[in-house]
Amino acid sequence: MTLARFENRVPRIGRGTWIHPSADVFGAVEIGENCWIGPGARIRGDYGRIVIGSHTSVEDNCVIHARPGEETTIGNWVTMGHGAIIHNATVRDWAVLGMGCIVSDWATIGVWAVVGEGAVVRQRGDVPDGGIAVGVPARLLEKQVGDEYKSEWTRFKEIYVDLARRYPEGWKP
Repeated sequence: MTLARFENRVPRIGRGTWIHPSADVFGAVEIGENCWIGPGARIRGDYGRIVIGSHTSVEDNCVIHARPGEETTIGNWVTMGHGAIIHNATVRDWAVLGMGCIVSDWATIGVWAVVGEGAVVRQRGDVPDGGIAVGVPARLLEKQVGDEYKSEWTRFKEIYVDLARRYPEGWKP
């Protein structure tokens, strides 16, 4: 794991957060408590700032970056699927970002919003609270996230919080 300062920018990692040894976290990065940062993740706060809330999972090979002097903000209880790219955007609490999706500059992903696998949310795009966006470019579906989905995904999210607790002792290189 690369956990490094860059110039005067120093990462701050919350209690109970686990970062895989092959992940890179450097610069102005703040990660909340009980997060799970997966293999190959790159969280780069070299000239922009990254803020990640608590209980969030950043799965394998995700990339998070921000423009100079700007910020990427990811809320609490967010799930970022394998290979997702988030650049200079805002992702609110409980959102689910599918594998391989891209969320581009100044886009906003709402509370409990879903970005489907491989979808591309373009610059300044908006997925409202509970909205579901799919495709390239991403378009909103007519249906919204329902209670059954929230219940199921709450359980999935809790699995990663549990992994953050288990990995420090269970990981044996």
